[in-house]
Amino acid sequence: MSADAPDPHPVTGQLFASPVQPGTGWPGDPAVASTPVARSPAEVRRLAHQAQDVTDLQACVSVCRACPRLVEWRESVARSQRRAAFADQPYWGRPGPAFGDRSASVLMVGLAPAANGTNRTGRMFTGDSSGDFLYAALHRTGWASQAESTAAGDGQVLKDIRIVAAVRCAPPQNQPTAQERATCRPWLARDMQLSAPRLRAVLCLGGLAWDAVLAAARELQWEGVRPKPRFGHAREFTATTPDLRAIRVVGCYHVSPHNTYTGRLTTAMLDEVLLSLRE
Repeated sequence: MSADAPDPHPVTGQLFASPVQPGTGWPGDPAVASTPVARSPAEVRRLAHQAQDVTDLQACVSVCRACPRLVEWRESVARSQRRAAFADQPYWGRPGPAFGDRSASVLMVGLAPAANGTNRTGRMFTGDSSGDFLYAALHRTGWASQAESTAAGDGQVLKDIRIVAAVRCAPPQNQPTAQERATCRPWLARDMQLSAPRLRAVLCLGGLAWDAVLAAARELQWEGVRPKPRFGHAREFTATTPDLRAIRVVGCYHVSPHNTYTGRLTTAMLDEVLLSLRE
């Protein structure tokens, strides 16, 4: 259970060290050994701006090392702080790239990967209770091919929707700092910009994702984001891109256990929001 002791992938059985090195065969890994690595906020901005398409962007996202605290935490979890149930599995231990349809008309934005979810699987909202709740709803409402998402390579496919995050690395106590959120913002802004010609809606899971989307939209000079629209479940407003494309921005309570176990977010509430995105 260390970076020097490979473990078998739970789906393919291939051996991987933790954290996983780019280009070594992890299912869905968008990066290769030569993918450029951002090591500062300035390099994040430069590489995000230079990304020609969603594939290029996610490759750079998946190897980013611009936030030292987050790099240390995600790799420490991958090497020596794995949950007991996953102690015999390799951990991705890198930023979480987007997952879903590259030509999607809907973006779903969460806050950050979970330490033993995406940080383990390399796929957004996969392998934890939040993901269990979300993917079941995505399947019920026709966005996902399967009701479960347990590991990269498990056959899960999303249609016309792509999942991203405001912060791409697992943060300690699930709380990224304001500086970490700002450093990661260019990745989100570029994803929104590259998606804009096809984009109909952005779904924000929680208030921090809502804030991140609004901040990115302001940087992209989208109209309708000032004064700041207030977040709430099923609240929405219309943003307008510089080329006059109208995009719905929709709020949804986060699919965290705190919300789903207490009934603040029910399956019916989530299904209703997801179905509304088809309108």
